[in-house]
Amino acid sequence: MTGRFKKPTPAFVVAIIALFVALGGTAGAVVTVVPLAKRALVADNAKKVNGLTAVQVAKAGATAAVTVVAQALPAAATGLISTQSGSFSLAAGAEQTVTVPCGAGGKALGGGFSNPTTALVVSAGSTPTSDGSGWSEDLINLDKSTAASGTVVATCLK
Repeated sequence: MTGRFKKPTPAFVVAIIALFVALGGTAGAVVTVVPLAKRALVADNAKKVNGLTAVQVAKAGATAAVTVVAQALPAAATGLISTQSGSFSLAAGAEQTVTVPCGAGGKALGGGFSNPTTALVVSAGSTPTSDGSGWSEDLINLDKSTAASGTVVATCLK
């Protein structure tokens, strides 16, 4: 064989066509999915929380998030949910478990905490109490030089 190519077989031609169709299909899928992602930002579930994204709700803090969700609930259901709060104060590098009770007959649905200080505070655990009547946050101040204080919030079903 001196510089001559063999004639491509029918199987090879079909394989090449299938390759280009597959690559074109992937590119078409990308073009199709991007508008779907944009539409998801204003999906029905997003409308239920007044169009806020998860990041916006998280930045608003636990209390504000509960308020936003309560506004989206039907009027008959809003009287069933309440928020209770308790304060915390952590020395630099300290850890503390803070429990907020729901009140008489209440059951904890969720909770969180707010730390308006510059100290870096993280939750090592967030859970309802063993009987479900309150919410506990295990908070750790990772800042070794700055004390922290803030609020723990419990969302309760009356």
